[in-house]
Amino acid sequence: MIELEGVPELIDPVMVAAFEGWNDAGDAASTAVAHLDREWKGEVFAALDAEDYYDFQVNRPTVWLDGGVRKITWPTTRLSVVRIGGEKPRDLVLVRGIEPSMRWRSFCNEILGFAHELGVEMVVVLGALLGDTPHTRPVPVSGVTSDPDLARTMDLEETRYEGPTGIVGILQEACTHAGVPAVSLWAAVPHYVSQPPNPKATLALLNRLEDLIGLRIPLGELPEDARAWQLGVDQLAAEDSEVAEYVQTLEEARDTAELPEASGEAIAREFERYLRRRDPGPGQSPGGHATDSGEGSYLRDPSSGRTRPPKPPRPESTGPGPLGGAGSGPVTGSGEGAGPAGGTGSSDASPDSSEDSPDDSSED
Repeated sequence: MIELEGVPELIDPVMVAAFEGWNDAGDAASTAVAHLDREWKGEVFAALDAEDYYDFQVNRPTVWLDGGVRKITWPTTRLSVVRIGGEKPRDLVLVRGIEPSMRWRSFCNEILGFAHELGVEMVVVLGALLGDTPHTRPVPVSGVTSDPDLARTMDLEETRYEGPTGIVGILQEACTHAGVPAVSLWAAVPHYVSQPPNPKATLALLNRLEDLIGLRIPLGELPEDARAWQLGVDQLAAEDSEVAEYVQTLEEARDTAELPEASGEAIAREFERYLRRRDPGPGQSPGGHATDSGEGSYLRDPSSGRTRPPKPPRPESTGPGPLGGAGSGPVTGSGEGAGPAGGTGSSDASPDSSEDSPDDSSED
């Protein structure tokens, strides 16, 4: 562990975590935590030692120059704190990094060590999976937990998933065994348009997180980005009759399956969110952007060369994973084993989720 600053004293803290890689389709989950960090000006206080958890042939360090001095940025996981004022102040501990390559149990124990030391009351882990969901409908977000009591009190689904899992599932189980309440929120990303970023899925995760922890989250330009993203995908789909036909099939299936969503409970949830947004409160003014930087952002103008989504098979040949291979599947269960999220997070680390050092030496 590398200490960056003194650990602050927090008020009723909730830990929110997301990891690039297998369980981060469209970079939706990691972008959501990055958004919280940016909007609330998070203060980094610790980072995990990259040497302990990462295979640098999988997640390679990057070299850069700082005033002519050569430096190396290592892949890592950072912890930051954001302080939220208002009538009922509450702090968040944000955990953002890359899914580790090894020593997952030690990795989770180290995260839990910080949670115990900081008095964290609940851990919320964000994830995103590829699924058979149309981009034209609201993004499905499921909240799951391994704690039956927590499932009842917070209107969550008790996970029954069996199969391969990622660090999201492992961390949630580690929290449960340590007696720390833990929830994972999963957003479903359309498998036929899985390229990051996906601001619509990021927005859906933040809305669900807002409902869960009872805090108004400043969204900045994220709603506008989500509308622009959907418009761009609409226009791309309209150019290909097979894609348009497939999207229509998904829409019909979704509309038929989710008629109960127009329930009194769903309407009440939306109204509560509306009331929260009427009064920003101290320290919660909107602003900022939805993505880490301008690099790799989606195209607002679809005529300017956006990569076309892959053509799906015809609807009669669909099943679990018609396009995404192991990474796609129906939006059911906890999403832990939904498969690789389009290979995100496996390339060079970005500066926002990595550790800086003046040379390439590492501590034992």
